[in-house]
Amino acid sequence: MIRCRLKLYITGHSPRSELALRNLRQICDRAFDGNYELEVVDVLEQPQRAEEDKVIATPTLIRVAPPPQRRIIGDLSERVMVLRGLGLWDPDLEATQGDR
Repeated sequence: MIRCRLKLYITGHSPRSELALRNLRQICDRAFDGNYELEVVDVLEQPQRAEEDKVIATPTLIRVAPPPQRRIIGDLSERVMVLRGLGLWDPDLEATQGDR
């Protein structure tokens, strides 16, 4: 069973987009131990998807599941802030994992 389903909107292969994707994969691999789904949407290739999801800036990360939907805009460099913003930060788990 997938613990989290995410959608990341980026703009092409810009350094900012690549940084956000790399940061997000590191966060998710650590927090979810690979138990997540990530869909990456390039707004240059699929602008209609960004319009449907009302994405006005990139990179934008949307937590699709579990509900309710949550959003974060930026390069996703602050791991704890990303997890808190997504409503997925577990301080008890953080205490046992430390800063690996």
